[in-house]
Amino acid sequence: MIPRDKYLDELKAFQDTDVIKVVTGVRRCGKSTLLELMRDELLAQGKSPSDIFFYKMESMRFDELVDYRQLYGLVIEETAGSAHPYLFFDELQDVEGWEKAVNSLRVDLDADIYITGSNAYLLSSELSTLISGRYVEVEMLPLTFAEYLDFRGYKTFPKDSDKADLSVRSADGGIASLDALFAQYRNYGGFPYLALREPNQAEHRTYLKSLYDTVIVRDILERDRRRGRRRITNPDLLRRVCAFLADNVGASNSVNSITGAINSENMKVANSTVDAYIGALVEAYLFYPAQRYDIKGKELLKTLGKHYVVDVGLRSYLEGYRGSAPGRVLENMVFLQLRYEGYDVSVGKLRAGEVDFVARKDDETTYIQVTEDMTDPATMERELAPLRRIRDAFPKVVVVGRGEYPTNVDGIRIVGAVDFLLGR
Repeated sequence: MIPRDKYLDELKAFQDTDVIKVVTGVRRCGKSTLLELMRDELLAQGKSPSDIFFYKMESMRFDELVDYRQLYGLVIEETAGSAHPYLFFDELQDVEGWEKAVNSLRVDLDADIYITGSNAYLLSSELSTLISGRYVEVEMLPLTFAEYLDFRGYKTFPKDSDKADLSVRSADGGIASLDALFAQYRNYGGFPYLALREPNQAEHRTYLKSLYDTVIVRDILERDRRRGRRRITNPDLLRRVCAFLADNVGASNSVNSITGAINSENMKVANSTVDAYIGALVEAYLFYPAQRYDIKGKELLKTLGKHYVVDVGLRSYLEGYRGSAPGRVLENMVFLQLRYEGYDVSVGKLRAGEVDFVARKDDETTYIQVTEDMTDPATMERELAPLRRIRDAFPKVVVVGRGEYPTNVDGIRIVGAVDFLLGR
């Protein structure tokens, strides 16, 4: 197992506290492995194996465990004799009323509790009411570009290092072009299982189809039925909405415009229905919304936001590996990098124009434009102009996919995409 230190450090920061650690994210992004790494960390600290209890809820062992009372009884029975049990629950959300069991275990045992879930309903459920202020969310994403290189076994260097050229070296001495590896990541994305080997389109298609079908059918359609809502019942419509959002990452879309596009394909649906289907895809972590932010008024707006796909390799799969709209794909990658770094990311609205991203964290704000190429002076001016209109002193950056440019224009930093994603 290859550690992803950022997430492991977040769990370790709350170890042995009366706070439930909830790891969320799309299926197969590494949540289960993270719990296993945390278990190994406990063992390395000298914790007794008899105090560590791991419940993989998708195992046949728990096939007949259907409600919270059974879950609670099982854990109480198995942890008898442990003064301070460590409880790991992987994909717990399928157990009816699980939040009641977890809350009771928190109250009745001196336990350290860790949970994973592949649907945002995990935290919009009764859990947030029962243990308000008693849990912390660790939001997990597929691999960043830096993590992708780590999984592939390549080492990078700081930008100012004498080794910081276009080549990176693997542990076995092999050399590869950093640009070539970036092109692979851009096409195939960062799901950890696939990043452990040289990319193969046929393997990628098979893996992503399995992932996609599992999320659509199991994590959305079946879960909605179990929750008794019956809002999401049409798999064809769900796939169409998903395909539309993936094809239009980085584009401003209203529910009305998406409904109109789907109705033009001889499928009559209402705005409220499409809105519910978009919400289901967001709940399953397939897409992340970005609201518009009024830069002058310093407030979030409710209309014409954007959506970004959780992994650009998923978009490649959904569009048949055509490589369309590279600029919007790059924008998606920058969005995910900012999310990974802990920023709240919005789309900046100006009186005249738009800034791709307003990234805010604590008291820090950064304004970011993203473009594939701006060798044309008119394109450069178009990208720089919105940033020039912002009068505050926060950093302003243009991330460029290709080409050579000055590193600073009028106080605006210009950085290549590879260097931005590697923090160089």
